[in-house]
Amino acid sequence: MMGIATSVLCAIHCALLPVLVSSLPIFGINIVHNSIFEWGMIVLAFIVGSYSLFHGFVKHHHSLVPVLIFSIGFFFLIFKQFFHSFENWFLAAAVPLIIIAHYYNYRFCHRTKCSSPHHQH
Repeated sequence: MMGIATSVLCAIHCALLPVLVSSLPIFGINIVHNSIFEWGMIVLAFIVGSYSLFHGFVKHHHSLVPVLIFSIGFFFLIFKQFFHSFENWFLAAAVPLIIIAHYYNYRFCHRTKCSSPHHQH
């Protein structure tokens, strides 16, 4: 669930950022195309996503499907950092794939009844 929330927050960040571009300099904030900020967000997404998917895989469902979908989405997220002329296309592919990976992880987890009070986490 934390992975889905983080992915949605990332999508909101990416959607609202262009809207806020014109007002950020007024506040002395420059996160647009700031590589340190962007790489920090990518690292955060990787840490949260990897932990979430690893936990679901090892403790609950043992399906590689969410991990593979997340990996593909994450590669698109990395590619966006290197191929700036295609960054919007890579981002448009990365965000849904990462969210779908977390959704599958969540669904597979609940299919194994990991939310049951009798199931040890």
